[in-house]
Amino acid sequence: MSHPIHEANENSPYGDLTKEEFYKKHHIFHQQSFMLNNHNMKIFTQSWQPADSNPNPNPSPLNGFVGMIHGYTSESSWLFELNAVAIAKAGFFVCALDLQGHGLSQGPHDHISDINPLVQDCLQFFDSKRADYRNIPHFMYGESLGAAIAILVCLQQRTMRWRGLIVAGAMCEVSNKYKPMWPLEKLLPIAALIAPNWRIWITRAPTSRSYRERWKRVLVERSPNRRSCGKPTAGTALQLLRVCDCVREKCADLDVAMLILHGGGDVICDPKGARFLYETAASEDKTLRIFEGMWHQLIGESNEGAQQVFDTMLEWIQARTM
Repeated sequence: MSHPIHEANENSPYGDLTKEEFYKKHHIFHQQSFMLNNHNMKIFTQSWQPADSNPNPNPSPLNGFVGMIHGYTSESSWLFELNAVAIAKAGFFVCALDLQGHGLSQGPHDHISDINPLVQDCLQFFDSKRADYRNIPHFMYGESLGAAIAILVCLQQRTMRWRGLIVAGAMCEVSNKYKPMWPLEKLLPIAALIAPNWRIWITRAPTSRSYRERWKRVLVERSPNRRSCGKPTAGTALQLLRVCDCVREKCADLDVAMLILHGGGDVICDPKGARFLYETAASEDKTLRIFEGMWHQLIGESNEGAQQVFDTMLEWIQARTM
């Protein structure tokens, strides 16, 4: 199945079409709304599914449910949503949310003081959607920080088991090439306590090292809903390091079927973290694919490379819908 990334250009993920024309061409029924979370914050949510599966006298059956979580500098729309559309075209109900402070959701930009509220938002949203699709297998997909959050969600939902978990560029270990230089890393807890909103300007914006294709970096920067400058605050940097520690400490308890996708040339999240996750997780059904030379954002590779990654993911999901 051809991935819609082949139609994108540096100005729009929809190519020369409007978003509505794009959905119509791919026969996608799209919905969006806002969820009020437990802290009375408005969280943007959306879903995609084959147009002929939308309730009507004779709807086509869905193959499964896929919940998606984006990464730290991303959002659920724009480039990220092309994977959602591609999965929906294969017969799945796909849904995603903008994490706090990202896209159209409320919250401070580039600042995460505590990862747990983001995890709770995902639990609240996916639980509400899964309740409407109880009779089909449920899968979760997360990228980068979203992959770490997806792991934490699965660890909290052992009684509401997911059929499978797919993580891409999982934030299990921040690369030494990207960590704050010594001694700042050691001083982060103090900096986060004294000046949590201080931006660490000496670090490079993750986007510059995440997307290999230059035109895709340009495309990401042109998103109308982009709220991130990519420079983390001291509080955020501390949380990102701590979430890696949390995932590494708890992943031995992870027993969901799992596909781990990672770029061998990732200088944001070290591939060693993906290998640790694979070797440590209790899952009996687990697969690790390291794509040699690819960077952090796998959709940011050449279109042929992005297609290869997507084909790997879709084949894995389809094999587990039986």
